[in-house]
Amino acid sequence: MTGVIPAAPPWDVAQWFNTDRPLDLAALRGRVIVLGAFQMLCPGCVEHSIPQLKRVHALFPPGDVAVIGLHSVFEHHEAMGAIALRAFLHEYRVEFPVGIDRPGGGDPTPLTMRAYGMQGTPTTILIDRKGRLHRQTFGHLPDLQLGAEVMALVRAGPGLPDQNAGAGAVCSTTGCALM
Repeated sequence: MTGVIPAAPPWDVAQWFNTDRPLDLAALRGRVIVLGAFQMLCPGCVEHSIPQLKRVHALFPPGDVAVIGLHSVFEHHEAMGAIALRAFLHEYRVEFPVGIDRPGGGDPTPLTMRAYGMQGTPTTILIDRKGRLHRQTFGHLPDLQLGAEVMALVRAGPGLPDQNAGAGAVCSTTGCALM
């Protein structure tokens, strides 16, 4: 039996790249969302998170899975502005939408990062088709585990219950697993 799965908090994004309009959870309802919070000067983000997000973006149909990057800068703010991020996205050939997490005023932690209670970057977040938070992991998540969990959420479909025994997926507040 699964518990109540919480709604994902809204994003507070100052600027978007690789999309012609601002994105939010309501606009992406009906798709599984793989959100990757990163910083371009974070070695784990550059070596693992960004390449992983690119693989997920290439593998899953965009009608089923939306891959979103969230540039959540909580250190070295001057070095990681919008101009530098634009160059980074071009050099690393990042094609999925990326938002800049809105700075937190006097607090170095940006607003979306704060709303999700993130520990740092990289952070991988999975949101189901109904806008509910299924996973939030700080650090590296193995490709096979991420792929299995995304596929379980895709297979659950937009109108099916969270436990979809016919598809062999069991979801809870900690994530989804193939059974």
